[in-house]
Formats: sequence, structure tokens, C-alpha cells
Amino acid sequence: MSKNFIFSSESVGEGHPDKVSDYISDSVLDACLAEDPASRVACETLVKSNCVFLAGEITTGADLNYETIVRDAIREIGYTNDDDVFHADKVFVSNILTAQSPDIAQGVDATAAAGKGTAEQGAGDQGIMFGYACNQTPELMPAPIMYAHRLLREMAHQRKDLNVPWLRPDVKSQVAVDFNGNEITAIRNVVISTQHSAEVSLDTIKEFCIEEVIRKVLPAELLKDDTEYLINPTGNFVVGGPQGDAGLTGRKIIVDTYGGWARHGGGAFSGKDPSKVDRSAAYFTRWVAKNIVAAGLAEACEIEVAYAIGHPYPTSIHVDTFGTGKESDARIAEAAKQVFSFKPADIVGQLDLLRPIYRGSTHYGHFGKDELPWESTAKASELQAAL
Repeated sequence: MSKNFIFSSESVGEGHPDKVSDYISDSVLDACLAEDPASRVACETLVKSNCVFLAGEITTGADLNYETIVRDAIREIGYTNDDDVFHADKVFVSNILTAQSPDIAQGVDATAAAGKGTAEQGAGDQGIMFGYACNQTPELMPAPIMYAHRLLREMAHQRKDLNVPWLRPDVKSQVAVDFNGNEITAIRNVVISTQHSAEVSLDTIKEFCIEEVIRKVLPAELLKDDTEYLINPTGNFVVGGPQGDAGLTGRKIIVDTYGGWARHGGGAFSGKDPSKVDRSAAYFTRWVAKNIVAAGLAEACEIEVAYAIGHPYPTSIHVDTFGTGKESDARIAEAAKQVFSFKPADIVGQLDLLRPIYRGSTHYGHFGKDELPWESTAKASELQAAL
């Protein structure tokens, strides 16, 4: 990047159609793991108008009422208004879930099988995963995406906890940040598009979003006299959520990760149990990268790992500190391999992932939340010692 540049990231709220799908899928996953930690889950959700479709593969010993899980998830999001076409108590739920393919299962299970090269647990699929951390924010995340998430957390707080009557669940944000090298100098513009009830005026929405949300959660020193505020720029946003647009699990992977600042391997997270390295290895590499930055070994760090389905070891590991490392990238990579095990089975154990913790990751990014195990920096001192 050039020395002076602007970088934008977006976030979407709980009521965005794709996030509705993500939350339903993760609600199904958590319900399975709560009863059977050995559950294999790949749950995809489609929402549109007043319909919810569940598809995918689940093998579990849990006895679940999927329709109840779906309705409870929608209710928690907030689609309970009398005028909601997509309503928790009125949607039609179609379930076409099947069991996991035995061919996939034998590759993942820690057992020998014909043609399988090892009896160890292998990766649930091939693929590449990236993890990233930097020192731009206290969460060790890129600032543009964290600012966008902060806005929507506050919008949800205003709607759910402070009961602002005209707010509705579907909402999006976007923040453009001015950089001078690694220094954040200003917020260039802020976009909020929020669904609302029909009777509220645009002037009321604009004043509320600027005074009660933007100025409340974004750094005051970065909001300049010429910062631009684009609030509901279409002028009207009454029809929203699945009534206005179809939603699918896994379509907001950049919102879920680093807002475009760092790379993404391509796999989505929600609805997948941790045998799927799309999810678990992305969390794991974030954990490793965050500890590297927290240890003071680099100002920014990106880690790539690659896996082959059924194989118990990564096929490659790459560390890039973008010239900010206090040691060479090769030495930092070797230290990471000493402190962390990159094997899929060990990833699950190190982060204790066979628990119903995934609904807490669905909204406002899967990274930057202290309560999630891959956000711990407890390994920083071990990394320092390894070097």
C-alpha cells in the first residue's frame, strides 16, 4: 500500500438475511454439541420471505426439534413485530438435512480405513486458511472492521436493550479510515443503513445514528469537521430482512474475518463443527497470529496453513510479518511450531472446541471478542521463551 491511503470495511447486523442464516446454522450446531460433543455438523440455511430451508449433513446422537431451534433463533434476532413478513412464529420451516457421507467420515475419524494412509484424525476437507493480527486496536484487529462492528453492536443495544421503537433488525455499516503509513489519522466517512418502521422520519434517523451511535462509539479525535455521514442514503428502508432479500449461510466471510484487510482462504464458518478446518484452522491461525503480536514479536502477522482431506498434518505453514518482525519470519514460524500443534485433532483439543460456543461468534465478526478461546493471548510468553 502507498503511504497515504483510505481503507473501508463493512459490517452487517443480526437481522441481515445472510446473518439470519448464519445464526440459525450456528444455533443448530450448538444444539447438537450441547447434547453430543462428537456431532458432525454441516448445516446450511436459506431464508426468503416467510420461509426457512435447512440443508446439509448432520450425524449426531442429539435428539433435536429443529423447528423450535429455528424459531428461537429468529426470535432472539428480533423478527417479532406484528408487521414482519419474516416472523419467528409464522415462518414455514423445511428440513432436508441428511447424515454425513461415510467417505468423508472415514477420513476425519481417528480410525484406520481402507485406502487411508493413517489411523489418525485427518482434516475434514482440503483447503487454505489464514489468520491475522495487528496492533491497530486493543483487540489486535484492523481498525476499519472493528469500527464497523462497534457501530452495529451499539445499534443492537439501542434496539434490544434501550427499546428504540422504530429500529428494526436489518442494518449495515461501513467505515472509511484515513492512514498515513501505519498511523490512523481520521475517519473519512461513515455509512449506516438501518431498517425502520414506516412512520419515522429520515431526519430523526440521521440525528439518532450520528449522535446516539457514531459519536458514542467511534474515537472522537478521528471524527473531523469534514467527516461525511451517509445515513440511509436511499431515503427509505422499511422492507428489509428476508422479506426484502434472500439470505444464505456463509456469504459474509469478509465481515466475519478482517474486513478485507487480510486474506481469507475462502471457506465459510457458520454451521460447521470443528472437524471442518475451514472453521477450526481459521480460528487457530488467528490465535497463533494474535499471540505473536501480543508477544511483541511483530506489529502485524499473517499465517497461512494448508490441509489435505483425511491427512493429519498441514501440507504447508507460512508466516508473514510484513517487515515488522523483531526476528525473521522463519524463526517466528519455528517458534510457533514449537508452542502450537497445527494438527486438526490437536487444534480442537487446544482450543476446547467441542462445546456449544458458536452462536457467540456469529455476529459482529468471529474475532476480537474476549470470551472466545481463540482470542486468548496466554501463549505469548511461551513464544517469547521459544525464541
